[in-house]
Amino acid sequence: MITQVLAKIIGTKNERELKRLKPIVEKINSLEPEIQKLSDAELSRKTIEFKERLERGATLDEILPEAFAVVRETARRILGMRHFDVQIMGGIVLHEGKIAEMKTGEGKTLAATLPAYLNALTGKGVHIVTVNDYLAKRDAEWMGPIYRFLGLTVGYLQNQMNDSERKKAYACDITYGTNSEFGFDYLRDNMKYSLEDMVQRGHYYAIIDEVDSILIDEARTPLIISGPSEESTDLYYYIDEVVRKLKKDVHFTLDEKAKNALLTEEGVAECERLLGIKNLYNPRYVRLVHHINQALRAHHLFKREVDYLVKDGKVIIVDEFTGRLMPRRRWSDGLHQAIEAKERLRIEAENQTLAMITIQNYFRMYEKLAGMTGTAETEAAEFKEIYNLDVVVIPTHKPMIRIDYPDVVFRTQKEKFEKVIEEIEKCYKEGRPVLVGTTSIEKNELLSKMLKKRKIPHQVLNAKHHEKEAQIIAQAGRSHTVTIATNMAGRGVDIILGG
Repeated sequence: MITQVLAKIIGTKNERELKRLKPIVEKINSLEPEIQKLSDAELSRKTIEFKERLERGATLDEILPEAFAVVRETARRILGMRHFDVQIMGGIVLHEGKIAEMKTGEGKTLAATLPAYLNALTGKGVHIVTVNDYLAKRDAEWMGPIYRFLGLTVGYLQNQMNDSERKKAYACDITYGTNSEFGFDYLRDNMKYSLEDMVQRGHYYAIIDEVDSILIDEARTPLIISGPSEESTDLYYYIDEVVRKLKKDVHFTLDEKAKNALLTEEGVAECERLLGIKNLYNPRYVRLVHHINQALRAHHLFKREVDYLVKDGKVIIVDEFTGRLMPRRRWSDGLHQAIEAKERLRIEAENQTLAMITIQNYFRMYEKLAGMTGTAETEAAEFKEIYNLDVVVIPTHKPMIRIDYPDVVFRTQKEKFEKVIEEIEKCYKEGRPVLVGTTSIEKNELLSKMLKKRKIPHQVLNAKHHEKEAQIIAQAGRSHTVTIATNMAGRGVDIILGG
C-alpha cells in the first residue's frame, strides 16, 4: 500500500529513469541542426576528434551526446534511417550497462549502433551478441556502412570460420556473433600454447540481443569442448540389448525433469542376471552402471524428432532453445553413443571433456554488459540478482495498437491443438496472416498434419531447413499465409504486413 502511494507521488523506478534520460535526449536533439551542416568528410572526421578528446582525459559520458548525434546523422545519410528519440533512450540505457526492454519492431538493431560506436572509440573492441549466425552476418552487413563511414572496422563470426578469419573478426572495433561462437572461441583460446595463436583480445563491452533467451533460458547450458577417448564402442551395443529388456516402473524409474533414470532393486537383480554377474555395484563394474544409466536415458528420455534427428546415419542434436540443428555438437559422457546404439547406427568413439564454461560465467567476464529484448521486465529480479543488471522499459515510438490477450489454458494437448486449428481456420477464411510458434519440431509436424486434413495451405519452419527460413518468415505477413515455426526459426527477421 505504502509502495503504491509513493509510486503515485514520485513515480515508479522506471518512470524516474525515463525522466532522467529526457534531458540527455533533448541535448542530442539540440545538436542535430549543427551536425546536419557538416560535410561527409567533416562528419567522418568526428571519430578522430572523439578519440583525441578521450586521450586528453574526457569520459565516454561527456562525449555521448555529440557521438550519438553523429551516429544518428550518419544513419540518416547512409541508410535513410533516423534514430527516434526512444531508440536514443535505448542506446543510453545500453551504454550504461543495463537492459533496455524495447517492444518487437521498435528497432533494437539500429539502437545498438549508438552505444557500440561510442564504446568502440576506446579501441578495446565491442561484441554484439545475436541469437544465430544468420542475424550476426545480416546485422553486421546492414549496420556496417554506418561504422565504416565513421572510420571504424566491423567483423562477424560464422560457425565455419578458421582461426585466422576469427582473429581478423575480433581485431575489428565491432564484432557480431552468437553467444556460442564467442564462448567456444574463449575455450579454444584457453587450450592454445601461445598468445599469438589466440583469436580473442579481451572482454570489454558486450551488447546481447534477445538477452532473456541467452542470459536466463540458456544461462546454465555448458559450452563443452571434448576430444575422443580410447575406449572400445562394443559395450554400447551390448548394454543397449540389455536395457531393451527392462520394464519401466518395474526395473527402473524416470525423473523427467532432471532427465535421469534410476534402477530399482528388481532392475539391479535383472541386470545382474542378464549380464551374468553377482554384484552390479562391485567397484570393478562401475562402468557398466554408467552405461546402463545412459542407455536408459537414451531410450526413455531423449526422443527422436524432438531432442535429435537422424540424418545420413548420424545423430544430430536439436537445440532445445532454438529448435536448430547442431551437427558439430555431441552429448558427453557416453550419452551420444547410447543414442547411436538405440538407433542402431555406427558408434563414434566417446568424447572426454577438455574445456567447459557456462554461458552465465562467460558473460560475467565482461567489464560492461548490456542487453536488449522485447520481454525482460518479468525476469528483472533474476537479471539484478545474477548479473547485477537493471531493466529499463523503453516506451514505444507510437502508441501500441496490438492487443495482447491473456493466456488460455486447456486440460489436454489434444483440446489445445484443436482450438489452435479452429483459430487458424477462422483467420485463414478472413484472409488474415497467421504465425504459429511451437517449442519443437514434433509439434510443428503434428499441427501440419492437422492443417493438411483441413486442406489449409501452410509453410512449416523446422530446424531441418533453416537456410530458407529467413525468406519464408519475412513473407509471413501476406494475406492468407499460415506459417508454423519453432520458437527460434527466423528469429529477428522483420515480418512486413502484406509481404
